[in-house]
Amino acid sequence: MSSLPRFTQARCDLTRQIEVLDEQGVKSLVTIPAERALTIYVDKQEVVTLMTLGANPELLVLGYLRNQRWVSAATEVDSITVDWEAGEAGAGVAAVRTHAGIADLQGRTEKRVITTGCGQGSVFGDWMLGMDGLRVPRAVISQTRLHHLLNTIRLQETVYKSAGTVHGCALFIGDALQIYVEDVGRHNAVDVIAGWLWMNEISLGDEAVFYTTGRLTSEMVLKSAQMGIGVVVSRNGITQMGYDLAVQLGLCAIGRAKNKHYLVYTAHERVVADAAMVL
Repeated sequence: MSSLPRFTQARCDLTRQIEVLDEQGVKSLVTIPAERALTIYVDKQEVVTLMTLGANPELLVLGYLRNQRWVSAATEVDSITVDWEAGEAGAGVAAVRTHAGIADLQGRTEKRVITTGCGQGSVFGDWMLGMDGLRVPRAVISQTRLHHLLNTIRLQETVYKSAGTVHGCALFIGDALQIYVEDVGRHNAVDVIAGWLWMNEISLGDEAVFYTTGRLTSEMVLKSAQMGIGVVVSRNGITQMGYDLAVQLGLCAIGRAKNKHYLVYTAHERVVADAAMVL
């Protein structure tokens, strides 16, 4: 039986300090996110360059392959090797080696769609193909639990608090925060979570909730559904295509969620009021 892929442990600084000048001519140091380019090669074929913070590059690549549906299991990948100094002009390189190759990889990458994600996310081919077969849990969430999750995110130590201009995504199972990921684009952060689930061999059930600071676009809704998540929560809003897709999939989408305020966009009945709620 094939084993999970072998990974490097490539790491890099997530932030850097720069000198700025304010409106009164006063100089000071501020912290900014360290955005990097990471070019992915699959079996020596270049497929895409992602812009990323680089905190979890191997998981990012595995999750990207999963969400593109180029591989159906982590065991199809032999190894992912990341080198932050191997590319041109200082770009990083991620070399993916699969066990049996990816069928028609060249054909799959010919049709490229630039998504609305920050940092220009990309999906390839007929990315909505097979959506009719997706089934998401008809999970419910109480208002008290929702408030707890939002408070947990509020207390999280993040790059955003020190440097701003990044998106965060989180996965909860029950009340417990399993993983929190930040990147320059929300699509990267959710891909890292997808890769993390595969590497930890976790199958999600009714208790899973996905949180993002970014908009609930069609891409984010679809990726959540592919991970088997029935409730998604955003600090931001939802797009028309994201809304229509959430309705079609039966996914409960909640947005504008901050502190104890939120809007339930879809599956209203699955957000349950309870006596413990304090307004």
